[in-house]
Amino acid sequence: MSGIHPFRVLRAGPLWITNGVITGVLALLFAVLYVGANIDPVDHMKKLPVGLVDADKGATAGGEHINLGTRITESIIKSPASGGGIDWKVMGEKEMKEELGEGRLYGALVVPADFSSSATALTSTAATGTTGTSARPTLTVLTNQSAGSMGSSLARAATTQAAESASRQVGEELTARNAAGQAKLPVAARVLLADPAAVTVRDGHPLDSHSGLGLTAFYYALVLVVCGMLSANVISGQVDHALGYTHNDMGPLRLHRPLVRATRVQTLAIGSTVMIGLSSLMGTLVMAGAIGLMGMDAAHLPLLWLYSVCAIAVCGIGALALLAVFGTPGMLVVTLVFIGMAVPTAGATTPIEALPGFYRFLAEFEPLRQITGGLRSILYYDAQADAGLTRGWVMMGAGLAVAALFGFGVTAWYDRTGMDRIPVETKPGKTAVPAQGAARPGTP
Repeated sequence: MSGIHPFRVLRAGPLWITNGVITGVLALLFAVLYVGANIDPVDHMKKLPVGLVDADKGATAGGEHINLGTRITESIIKSPASGGGIDWKVMGEKEMKEELGEGRLYGALVVPADFSSSATALTSTAATGTTGTSARPTLTVLTNQSAGSMGSSLARAATTQAAESASRQVGEELTARNAAGQAKLPVAARVLLADPAAVTVRDGHPLDSHSGLGLTAFYYALVLVVCGMLSANVISGQVDHALGYTHNDMGPLRLHRPLVRATRVQTLAIGSTVMIGLSSLMGTLVMAGAIGLMGMDAAHLPLLWLYSVCAIAVCGIGALALLAVFGTPGMLVVTLVFIGMAVPTAGATTPIEALPGFYRFLAEFEPLRQITGGLRSILYYDAQADAGLTRGWVMMGAGLAVAALFGFGVTAWYDRTGMDRIPVETKPGKTAVPAQGAARPGTP
Protein backbone atom coordinates (compact mmCIF):
# COMPACT_ATOMS: atom_id res chain seq x y z
CA MET A 1 0.00 0.00 0.00
CA SER A 2 1.45 3.36 -1.01
CA GLY A 3 2.24 5.87 1.72
CA ILE A 4 1.76 8.87 -0.62
CA HIS A 5 -0.85 11.37 0.53
CA PRO A 6 -3.81 11.52 -1.91
CA PHE A 7 -3.58 15.31 -2.29
CA ARG A 8 -0.12 14.98 -3.77
CA VAL A 9 -1.75 14.05 -7.08
CA LEU A 10 -2.58 17.76 -7.40
CA ARG A 11 1.11 18.27 -8.15
CA ALA A 12 0.94 15.95 -11.16
CA GLY A 13 1.20 17.89 -14.41
CA PRO A 14 -0.75 15.40 -16.58
CA LEU A 15 -3.78 15.75 -14.28
CA TRP A 16 -3.97 19.48 -14.98
CA ILE A 17 -2.93 19.31 -18.63
CA THR A 18 -5.35 16.54 -19.66
CA ASN A 19 -8.34 18.03 -17.88
CA GLY A 20 -7.40 21.54 -18.96
CA VAL A 21 -7.26 20.57 -22.63
CA ILE A 22 -10.59 18.71 -22.50
CA THR A 23 -12.52 21.36 -20.57
CA GLY A 24 -10.93 24.19 -22.56
CA VAL A 25 -11.85 22.65 -25.90
CA LEU A 26 -15.42 22.07 -24.68
CA ALA A 27 -15.74 25.69 -23.55
CA LEU A 28 -14.44 26.97 -26.89
CA LEU A 29 -16.63 24.62 -28.95
CA PHE A 30 -19.84 25.47 -27.10
CA ALA A 31 -19.10 29.20 -27.38
CA VAL A 32 -18.47 28.93 -31.12
CA LEU A 33 -21.45 26.65 -31.77
CA TYR A 34 -24.03 28.54 -29.70
CA VAL A 35 -22.97 32.17 -30.08
CA GLY A 36 -21.73 31.80 -33.65
CA ALA A 37 -25.07 30.45 -34.86
CA ASN A 38 -27.09 33.35 -33.45
CA ILE A 39 -24.76 36.35 -33.54
CA ASP A 40 -26.08 37.91 -36.80
CA PRO A 41 -29.10 36.07 -38.26
CA VAL A 42 -30.14 39.00 -40.47
CA ASP A 43 -26.78 39.13 -42.23
CA HIS A 44 -26.71 35.35 -42.76
CA MET A 45 -30.34 35.12 -43.87
CA LYS A 46 -30.71 33.57 -47.33
CA LYS A 47 -33.95 32.66 -49.08
CA LEU A 48 -36.30 32.80 -46.10
CA PRO A 49 -39.56 31.57 -47.67
CA VAL A 50 -42.35 34.18 -47.55
CA GLY A 51 -45.61 34.06 -49.50
CA LEU A 52 -46.69 36.87 -51.84
CA VAL A 53 -50.38 36.83 -52.78
CA ASP A 54 -51.92 39.14 -55.35
CA ALA A 55 -55.69 38.80 -55.08
CA ASP A 56 -56.33 42.26 -56.54
CA LYS A 57 -59.05 42.28 -59.23
CA GLY A 58 -58.05 45.66 -60.56
CA ALA A 59 -60.19 48.74 -61.23
CA THR A 60 -61.12 51.19 -63.99
CA ALA A 61 -59.88 54.74 -63.65
CA GLY A 62 -60.12 57.41 -66.36
CA GLY A 63 -61.34 54.84 -68.86
CA GLU A 64 -58.25 52.68 -68.21
CA HIS A 65 -58.09 49.33 -66.41
CA ILE A 66 -55.31 49.26 -63.84
CA ASN A 67 -54.11 46.57 -61.46
CA LEU A 68 -51.97 48.02 -58.69
CA GLY A 69 -51.59 44.60 -57.05
CA THR A 70 -49.70 43.26 -60.06
CA ARG A 71 -47.39 46.27 -60.06
CA ILE A 72 -46.77 45.89 -56.34
CA THR A 73 -45.85 42.19 -56.52
CA GLU A 74 -43.61 42.75 -59.54
CA SER A 75 -41.74 45.57 -57.84
CA ILE A 76 -41.28 43.56 -54.62
CA ILE A 77 -39.83 40.58 -56.50
CA LYS A 78 -37.47 42.80 -58.51
CA SER A 79 -36.47 44.97 -55.58
CA PRO A 80 -32.86 44.46 -54.41
CA ALA A 81 -33.81 45.67 -50.92
CA SER A 82 -34.09 42.14 -49.48
CA GLY A 83 -30.64 41.27 -50.84
CA GLY A 84 -31.56 37.64 -51.38
CA GLY A 85 -32.56 37.25 -47.75
CA ILE A 86 -36.23 36.72 -48.64
CA ASP A 87 -37.45 34.12 -51.10
CA TRP A 88 -40.74 35.65 -52.30
CA LYS A 89 -43.08 32.87 -53.41
CA VAL A 90 -45.93 34.15 -55.59
CA MET A 91 -49.02 32.02 -55.01
CA GLY A 92 -52.76 32.07 -54.59
CA GLU A 93 -54.59 32.49 -51.29
CA LYS A 94 -55.49 28.80 -51.01
CA GLU A 95 -51.93 27.65 -51.62
CA MET A 96 -50.63 30.25 -49.18
CA LYS A 97 -52.93 29.04 -46.40
CA GLU A 98 -51.89 25.44 -47.05
CA GLU A 99 -48.17 26.25 -46.87
CA LEU A 100 -48.62 28.34 -43.74
CA GLY A 101 -50.48 25.36 -42.28
CA GLU A 102 -47.56 23.07 -43.10
CA GLY A 103 -44.83 25.36 -41.76
CA ARG A 104 -43.34 25.91 -45.23
CA LEU A 105 -43.70 29.70 -44.99
CA TYR A 106 -42.54 32.04 -42.25
CA GLY A 107 -45.08 34.67 -43.27
CA ALA A 108 -46.92 36.21 -46.21
CA LEU A 109 -47.93 39.54 -47.76
CA VAL A 110 -51.46 39.70 -49.18
CA VAL A 111 -52.80 42.29 -51.62
CA PRO A 112 -56.61 42.07 -51.22
CA ALA A 113 -59.13 41.87 -54.05
CA ASP A 114 -60.35 45.46 -53.63
CA PHE A 115 -56.93 47.10 -53.39
CA SER A 116 -57.00 48.88 -56.77
CA SER A 117 -60.61 49.99 -56.42
CA SER A 118 -59.97 51.37 -52.91
CA ALA A 119 -56.83 53.14 -54.07
CA THR A 120 -58.45 54.78 -57.11
CA ALA A 121 -61.49 55.77 -55.07
CA LEU A 122 -59.12 57.53 -52.73
CA THR A 123 -58.08 59.87 -55.54
CA SER A 124 -61.58 61.08 -56.23
CA THR A 125 -62.49 61.56 -52.58
CA ALA A 126 -59.21 63.36 -51.95
CA ALA A 127 -60.20 66.00 -54.48
CA THR A 128 -63.19 66.91 -52.37
CA GLY A 129 -61.23 66.77 -49.13
CA THR A 130 -63.39 63.92 -47.75
CA THR A 131 -60.67 61.26 -47.34
CA GLY A 132 -60.91 59.06 -44.29
CA THR A 133 -59.22 56.02 -42.89
CA SER A 134 -62.16 53.85 -43.85
CA ALA A 135 -61.42 54.46 -47.54
CA ARG A 136 -57.77 53.45 -47.35
CA PRO A 137 -56.60 50.35 -49.24
CA THR A 138 -55.10 47.66 -47.03
CA LEU A 139 -52.05 45.40 -47.30
CA THR A 140 -52.07 42.41 -44.93
CA VAL A 141 -48.92 40.96 -43.36
CA LEU A 142 -49.37 37.41 -42.06
CA THR A 143 -47.04 35.88 -39.47
CA ASN A 144 -46.45 32.21 -38.65
CA GLN A 145 -45.06 31.56 -35.18
CA SER A 146 -45.56 27.82 -35.60
CA ALA A 147 -42.62 27.81 -38.03
CA GLY A 148 -40.36 29.46 -35.42
CA SER A 149 -40.70 32.69 -33.48
CA MET A 150 -37.50 34.32 -34.73
CA GLY A 151 -38.11 33.27 -38.33
CA SER A 152 -41.62 34.67 -38.12
CA SER A 153 -40.25 37.93 -36.68
CA LEU A 154 -37.65 38.23 -39.45
CA ALA A 155 -40.31 37.57 -42.07
CA ARG A 156 -42.65 40.08 -40.45
CA ALA A 157 -40.00 42.81 -40.47
CA ALA A 158 -39.09 42.21 -44.11
CA THR A 159 -42.71 41.88 -45.23
CA THR A 160 -43.81 45.01 -43.38
CA GLN A 161 -40.95 46.95 -44.95
CA ALA A 162 -41.99 45.68 -48.39
CA ALA A 163 -45.62 46.64 -47.74
CA GLU A 164 -44.66 50.16 -46.65
CA SER A 165 -42.46 50.55 -49.73
CA ALA A 166 -45.35 49.35 -51.92
CA SER A 167 -47.66 51.88 -50.29
CA ARG A 168 -45.29 54.72 -51.18
CA GLN A 169 -45.03 53.43 -54.74
CA VAL A 170 -48.82 53.43 -55.06
CA GLY A 171 -48.82 56.90 -53.57
CA GLU A 172 -46.50 58.16 -56.30
CA GLU A 173 -48.85 56.81 -58.96
CA LEU A 174 -51.95 58.25 -57.32
CA THR A 175 -50.24 61.60 -56.93
CA ALA A 176 -49.24 61.59 -60.60
CA ARG A 177 -52.84 60.83 -61.63
CA ASN A 178 -54.07 63.76 -59.55
CA ALA A 179 -51.23 66.13 -60.48
CA ALA A 180 -53.56 68.79 -61.89
CA GLY A 181 -55.45 69.28 -58.66
CA GLN A 182 -52.59 68.49 -56.27
CA ALA A 183 -52.06 72.09 -55.17
CA LYS A 184 -55.74 72.51 -54.31
CA LEU A 185 -55.84 69.48 -52.00
CA PRO A 186 -55.84 69.88 -48.23
CA VAL A 187 -52.54 69.04 -46.52
CA ALA A 188 -54.03 65.92 -44.91
CA ALA A 189 -55.22 64.67 -48.30
CA ARG A 190 -51.80 65.18 -49.89
CA VAL A 191 -50.11 63.30 -47.03
CA LEU A 192 -52.62 60.46 -47.36
CA LEU A 193 -52.11 60.16 -51.10
CA ALA A 194 -48.34 60.01 -50.64
CA ASP A 195 -48.69 56.92 -48.40
CA PRO A 196 -52.21 55.61 -48.94
CA ALA A 197 -52.14 51.94 -47.85
CA ALA A 198 -52.80 50.78 -44.32
CA VAL A 199 -50.58 47.86 -43.30
CA THR A 200 -52.22 45.36 -40.93
CA VAL A 201 -50.49 42.45 -39.21
CA ARG A 202 -52.22 39.28 -38.07
CA ASP A 203 -51.39 35.65 -37.33
CA GLY A 204 -51.62 33.49 -40.43
CA HIS A 205 -51.69 30.19 -38.52
CA PRO A 206 -52.99 30.74 -34.95
CA LEU A 207 -51.75 28.42 -32.21
CA ASP A 208 -53.26 27.43 -28.90
CA SER A 209 -52.17 29.55 -25.93
CA HIS A 210 -50.43 26.51 -24.43
CA SER A 211 -48.11 26.08 -27.40
CA GLY A 212 -45.27 28.24 -26.09
CA LEU A 213 -45.52 30.68 -29.05
CA GLY A 214 -44.48 27.84 -31.33
CA LEU A 215 -41.63 26.55 -29.16
CA THR A 216 -43.24 23.59 -27.38
CA ALA A 217 -42.25 21.26 -30.25
CA PHE A 218 -38.60 22.23 -29.87
CA TYR A 219 -38.51 21.86 -26.09
CA TYR A 220 -40.42 18.59 -26.25
CA ALA A 221 -37.93 17.29 -28.83
CA LEU A 222 -35.04 18.47 -26.65
CA VAL A 223 -36.48 16.49 -23.72
CA LEU A 224 -36.65 13.35 -25.87
CA VAL A 225 -33.05 13.74 -27.06
CA VAL A 226 -31.75 14.42 -23.55
CA CYS A 227 -33.67 11.41 -22.20
CA GLY A 228 -32.08 9.17 -24.81
CA MET A 229 -28.60 10.62 -24.32
CA LEU A 230 -28.53 10.59 -20.51
CA SER A 231 -30.27 7.22 -20.17
CA ALA A 232 -27.63 5.74 -22.51
CA ASN A 233 -24.95 6.85 -20.09
CA VAL A 234 -26.84 5.32 -17.15
CA ILE A 235 -27.64 2.08 -19.00
CA SER A 236 -24.06 1.69 -20.22
CA GLY A 237 -22.73 1.95 -16.67
CA GLN A 238 -25.36 -0.37 -15.21
CA VAL A 239 -24.79 -3.03 -17.88
CA ASP A 240 -21.06 -2.95 -17.16
CA HIS A 241 -21.85 -3.33 -13.45
CA ALA A 242 -24.28 -6.20 -14.10
CA LEU A 243 -21.59 -8.01 -16.12
CA GLY A 244 -19.01 -7.45 -13.37
CA TYR A 245 -16.69 -5.18 -15.37
CA THR A 246 -17.13 -2.15 -13.09
CA HIS A 247 -18.15 -1.51 -9.53
CA ASN A 248 -21.17 0.56 -8.57
CA ASP A 249 -20.90 3.23 -5.89
CA MET A 250 -24.16 3.85 -4.03
CA GLY A 251 -23.26 6.57 -1.56
CA PRO A 252 -20.74 5.01 0.87
CA LEU A 253 -21.36 1.49 -0.48
CA ARG A 254 -19.33 -0.05 -3.28
CA LEU A 255 -21.02 -2.98 -4.99
CA HIS A 256 -19.28 -5.43 -7.31
CA ARG A 257 -20.68 -8.45 -9.12
CA PRO A 258 -18.91 -11.58 -10.36
CA LEU A 259 -17.48 -11.23 -13.85
CA VAL A 260 -19.65 -12.45 -16.70
CA ARG A 261 -17.57 -12.70 -19.85
CA ALA A 262 -19.12 -10.73 -22.69
CA THR A 263 -17.74 -9.42 -25.95
CA ARG A 264 -18.11 -5.76 -26.87
CA VAL A 265 -20.79 -6.65 -29.41
CA GLN A 266 -22.74 -8.57 -26.79
CA THR A 267 -22.44 -5.70 -24.33
CA LEU A 268 -23.76 -3.20 -26.88
CA ALA A 269 -26.61 -5.56 -27.78
CA ILE A 270 -27.60 -5.90 -24.11
CA GLY A 271 -27.54 -2.13 -23.60
CA SER A 272 -29.59 -1.52 -26.78
CA THR A 273 -32.19 -4.06 -25.66
CA VAL A 274 -32.55 -2.35 -22.28
CA MET A 275 -32.81 1.02 -24.04
CA ILE A 276 -35.60 -0.20 -26.31
CA GLY A 277 -37.47 -1.65 -23.35
CA LEU A 278 -37.19 1.50 -21.21
CA SER A 279 -38.01 3.91 -24.06
CA SER A 280 -41.70 3.07 -23.66
CA LEU A 281 -41.57 4.05 -20.00
CA MET A 282 -39.68 7.28 -20.67
CA GLY A 283 -41.91 8.26 -23.60
CA THR A 284 -45.02 7.71 -21.48
CA LEU A 285 -43.66 9.77 -18.58
CA VAL A 286 -42.57 12.62 -20.87
CA MET A 287 -46.11 12.84 -22.22
CA ALA A 288 -47.59 12.61 -18.72
CA GLY A 289 -45.36 15.41 -17.48
CA ALA A 290 -45.74 17.76 -20.46
CA ILE A 291 -49.42 17.24 -21.20
CA GLY A 292 -50.93 15.86 -18.00
CA LEU A 293 -49.05 17.92 -15.43
CA MET A 294 -48.07 21.08 -17.33
CA GLY A 295 -51.06 21.32 -19.68
CA MET A 296 -49.20 21.50 -23.01
CA ASP A 297 -51.59 21.63 -25.94
CA ALA A 298 -51.33 18.43 -28.00
CA ALA A 299 -53.34 16.31 -30.42
CA HIS A 300 -52.90 12.89 -32.03
CA LEU A 301 -51.78 11.45 -28.68
CA PRO A 302 -51.22 7.82 -29.81
CA LEU A 303 -49.01 9.04 -32.67
CA LEU A 304 -47.23 11.46 -30.36
CA TRP A 305 -46.53 8.62 -27.91
CA LEU A 306 -45.18 6.32 -30.62
CA TYR A 307 -43.02 9.08 -32.10
CA SER A 308 -41.67 9.99 -28.64
CA VAL A 309 -40.78 6.39 -27.80
CA CYS A 310 -39.01 5.88 -31.12
CA ALA A 311 -37.10 9.17 -30.82
CA ILE A 312 -35.81 8.26 -27.35
CA ALA A 313 -34.85 4.75 -28.51
CA VAL A 314 -32.98 5.98 -31.60
CA CYS A 315 -31.10 8.71 -29.71
CA GLY A 316 -30.31 6.27 -26.91
CA ILE A 317 -28.98 3.56 -29.21
CA GLY A 318 -26.95 6.16 -31.08
CA ALA A 319 -25.43 7.36 -27.82
CA LEU A 320 -24.74 3.76 -26.71
CA ALA A 321 -22.93 3.13 -30.00
CA LEU A 322 -20.69 6.17 -29.44
CA LEU A 323 -19.99 5.09 -25.86
CA ALA A 324 -19.13 1.57 -27.00
CA VAL A 325 -16.77 2.80 -29.71
CA PHE A 326 -15.03 5.66 -27.87
CA GLY A 327 -15.21 4.37 -24.30
CA THR A 328 -14.82 6.95 -21.52
CA PRO A 329 -14.42 9.94 -23.92
CA GLY A 330 -17.61 8.78 -25.62
CA MET A 331 -19.81 10.89 -23.34
CA LEU A 332 -18.04 14.03 -24.56
CA VAL A 333 -18.69 12.97 -28.16
CA VAL A 334 -22.32 12.23 -27.31
CA THR A 335 -22.72 15.66 -25.70
CA LEU A 336 -21.30 17.42 -28.77
CA VAL A 337 -23.40 15.44 -31.26
CA PHE A 338 -26.73 15.48 -29.43
CA ILE A 339 -26.50 18.86 -27.66
CA GLY A 340 -23.54 20.99 -28.73
CA MET A 341 -24.11 20.82 -32.49
CA ALA A 342 -27.83 20.00 -32.32
CA VAL A 343 -29.42 22.89 -30.41
CA PRO A 344 -28.10 25.74 -32.62
CA THR A 345 -29.10 23.86 -35.80
CA ALA A 346 -32.59 22.74 -34.74
CA GLY A 347 -34.26 25.67 -36.53
CA ALA A 348 -36.40 26.41 -33.48
CA THR A 349 -34.90 29.69 -32.34
CA THR A 350 -32.93 30.86 -35.38
CA PRO A 351 -34.36 29.58 -38.70
CA ILE A 352 -32.13 27.37 -40.81
CA GLU A 353 -32.20 30.01 -43.56
CA ALA A 354 -30.60 32.54 -41.19
CA LEU A 355 -27.68 30.32 -40.11
CA PRO A 356 -24.12 30.42 -41.47
CA GLY A 357 -23.35 27.79 -44.11
CA PHE A 358 -21.59 25.36 -41.75
CA TYR A 359 -24.61 25.24 -39.45
CA ARG A 360 -27.01 24.72 -42.37
CA PHE A 361 -24.87 21.73 -43.35
CA LEU A 362 -25.11 20.28 -39.83
CA ALA A 363 -28.88 20.85 -39.80
CA GLU A 364 -29.31 18.37 -42.64
CA PHE A 365 -28.56 15.40 -40.37
CA GLU A 366 -28.44 16.58 -36.74
CA PRO A 367 -31.08 14.52 -34.86
CA LEU A 368 -32.70 17.35 -32.90
CA ARG A 369 -33.80 19.20 -36.04
CA GLN A 370 -35.34 16.08 -37.58
CA ILE A 371 -37.22 15.19 -34.39
CA THR A 372 -38.42 18.79 -33.95
CA GLY A 373 -39.80 18.82 -37.50
CA GLY A 374 -41.86 15.71 -36.89
CA LEU A 375 -43.19 17.05 -33.60
CA ARG A 376 -44.19 20.34 -35.22
CA SER A 377 -46.25 18.36 -37.69
CA ILE A 378 -47.97 16.41 -34.92
CA LEU A 379 -48.51 19.36 -32.55
CA TYR A 380 -49.19 22.26 -34.95
CA TYR A 381 -50.04 20.91 -38.42
CA ASP A 382 -52.53 18.11 -37.82
CA ALA A 383 -49.85 15.43 -38.32
CA GLN A 384 -49.55 16.14 -42.05
CA ALA A 385 -46.87 14.01 -43.66
CA ASP A 386 -45.54 16.86 -45.82
CA ALA A 387 -45.22 19.16 -42.81
CA GLY A 388 -42.13 17.35 -41.49
CA LEU A 389 -43.53 14.08 -40.18
CA THR A 390 -42.32 11.96 -43.09
CA ARG A 391 -38.84 13.48 -42.90
CA GLY A 392 -38.80 12.86 -39.15
CA TRP A 393 -39.59 9.16 -39.53
CA VAL A 394 -37.19 8.66 -42.44
CA MET A 395 -34.31 10.42 -40.69
CA MET A 396 -34.90 8.48 -37.46
CA GLY A 397 -34.77 5.23 -39.45
CA ALA A 398 -31.60 6.35 -41.19
CA GLY A 399 -30.08 7.41 -37.87
CA LEU A 400 -30.84 4.04 -36.30
CA ALA A 401 -29.27 2.21 -39.27
CA VAL A 402 -26.12 4.37 -39.13
CA ALA A 403 -25.81 3.93 -35.34
CA ALA A 404 -26.21 0.13 -35.60
CA LEU A 405 -23.73 -0.21 -38.45
CA PHE A 406 -21.18 2.06 -36.77
CA GLY A 407 -21.57 0.67 -33.25
CA PHE A 408 -21.76 -3.04 -34.03
CA GLY A 409 -19.29 -2.79 -36.91
CA VAL A 410 -16.54 -1.14 -34.88
CA THR A 411 -17.10 -3.24 -31.75
CA ALA A 412 -17.05 -6.42 -33.85
CA TRP A 413 -13.69 -5.29 -35.25
CA TYR A 414 -12.46 -4.68 -31.70
CA ASP A 415 -13.48 -8.24 -30.78
CA ARG A 416 -11.87 -9.81 -33.85
CA THR A 417 -8.55 -8.04 -33.27
CA GLY A 418 -8.32 -9.17 -29.64
CA MET A 419 -9.45 -5.88 -28.08
CA ASP A 420 -12.28 -7.61 -26.30
CA ARG A 421 -13.67 -6.96 -22.84
CA ILE A 422 -12.25 -10.09 -21.17
CA PRO A 423 -9.50 -9.07 -18.70
CA VAL A 424 -6.07 -10.49 -19.56
CA GLU A 425 -5.69 -12.25 -16.23
CA THR A 426 -8.90 -14.26 -16.71
CA LYS A 427 -8.17 -15.49 -20.26
CA PRO A 428 -7.23 -19.15 -20.78
CA GLY A 429 -3.57 -19.77 -19.90
CA LYS A 430 -3.37 -16.72 -17.64
CA THR A 431 -3.27 -16.70 -13.86
CA ALA A 432 -5.92 -14.59 -12.25
CA VAL A 433 -4.59 -12.02 -9.82
CA PRO A 434 -7.24 -10.91 -7.29
CA ALA A 435 -7.54 -7.14 -6.99
CA GLN A 436 -7.11 -5.49 -3.61
CA GLY A 437 -10.38 -4.84 -1.88
CA ALA A 438 -12.35 -7.20 -4.15
CA ALA A 439 -15.58 -8.55 -2.75
CA ARG A 440 -15.62 -12.09 -1.42
CA PRO A 441 -17.25 -14.73 -3.64
CA GLY A 442 -20.99 -14.69 -3.26
CA THR A 443 -21.20 -11.05 -2.15
CA PRO A 444 -23.13 -8.59 -4.34
